[in-house]
Amino acid sequence: MKMRQQFPLSVGQSLDDNEKVVVLLGDIGVWSFHKYKEKYPDRVYNIGILEQATISTAAGLAKTGMIPVVHTIAPFIAERAYEQLKLDFGYQNIGGNFISVGASYDYSGLGMTHYCPADVNVLSSIPNMQIILPGTAEEFDSLYRQGYDNDRPTYYRISEDSNSVSVDVAFGKANVIKKGSAATIIAVGSMLDKVMNAVQRLDVTLLYYTSVAPFDYDTLINNLTGNKIIIVEPYYSGAVAKAIMEYSEPINAFMYNIGIPKTDLTTYGSRDEIDSVLGLTQEAVSGRISNILDLH
Repeated sequence: MKMRQQFPLSVGQSLDDNEKVVVLLGDIGVWSFHKYKEKYPDRVYNIGILEQATISTAAGLAKTGMIPVVHTIAPFIAERAYEQLKLDFGYQNIGGNFISVGASYDYSGLGMTHYCPADVNVLSSIPNMQIILPGTAEEFDSLYRQGYDNDRPTYYRISEDSNSVSVDVAFGKANVIKKGSAATIIAVGSMLDKVMNAVQRLDVTLLYYTSVAPFDYDTLINNLTGNKIIIVEPYYSGAVAKAIMEYSEPINAFMYNIGIPKTDLTTYGSRDEIDSVLGLTQEAVSGRISNILDLH
């Protein structure tokens, strides 16, 4: 099952379980919630293409004790409604859930208006914002259930790209996938499959992060091996490196970023074709990791 298919099931279950949950849709995913709209007409709304107003409405609901879930395409949450997220949720540190689709360039044929490789970097600048990147539908379900009512503003990044196997994930915690001695590799969200295939025969430690904020420093520090940290991210690279540099003590390692380069994405085509242009195919990721480890 795709993450986008799991999303209404998970949120629908929280509507059933918790009478404080209220869903605000941005004219997308409306049909997925039509049964819940019939069941809970006062807790499921299609606000329409009014993203800034939707975020502020969600904040008002949160101040009355409700648990808002806002859903629309990534750039319309992270970029168009940035100010409302910053002022209404981040600065007030009130609870809300912002669940996007269209990660990076999932809407590959629609161009820059529907691309959002900057979302994680943009939202990581908001105080108190939590940023969650599940790698599978099952992981989204688990992470959402664990975090939707934690009284913090939380961004869930749904992607069309999924890993082949789910990991037993905990909200805000990293997973140790394998241990080695030559270097430490960090795979974020949907990049785990590509990294696993690249390093399965290498003597490296592989850590899997489904949370950029809060960032799990303890797992990194306790499992840091070698003097190189290679970070593989499915968005504009740099968010995890920035988080690591904010650690209270110096970390004696060179950091290398593999992710979407900070450039305008003017290439049309399938997601795989854009991956090829950007050097993010399985083969390219493997080659870049090998080059950093000087294995050639």
